[in-house]
Amino acid sequence: MSDHIPPCPECDSEYTYEDGSSVVCPMCGHEWIPGAADDATAAEEAAPTFRDAVGNELIDGDTVTTTENLPVKGGSPIKRGTKVAKIKLLDVPVNGHDISATVPGAGQMYLKTSVVKKV
Repeated sequence: MSDHIPPCPECDSEYTYEDGSSVVCPMCGHEWIPGAADDATAAEEAAPTFRDAVGNELIDGDTVTTTENLPVKGGSPIKRGTKVAKIKLLDVPVNGHDISATVPGAGQMYLKTSVVKKV
């Protein structure tokens, strides 16, 4: 390893130390191998996966159905089994919702992946 020990990627502490081939942070207890953790983190950030209520992977443009009745503020609830086409997965969730879609009879809204099932 080099003479420079990187700061902790979890808590940004500068008090890290080498322990064999890994680096340890005494402040938060995080342990990592420099370079390997960065590669894994970059891969996770580059390709987040979205799963429906039963574990199927979702992609932009999929058609889903709702798995439960969903309340709508100021409107009629969305009934279980409502088909929603051409979903858009959000890179940044909005109040815990990860899908943007146009729901028939309700209009444009956000949905959670936990309440939909891929068709």
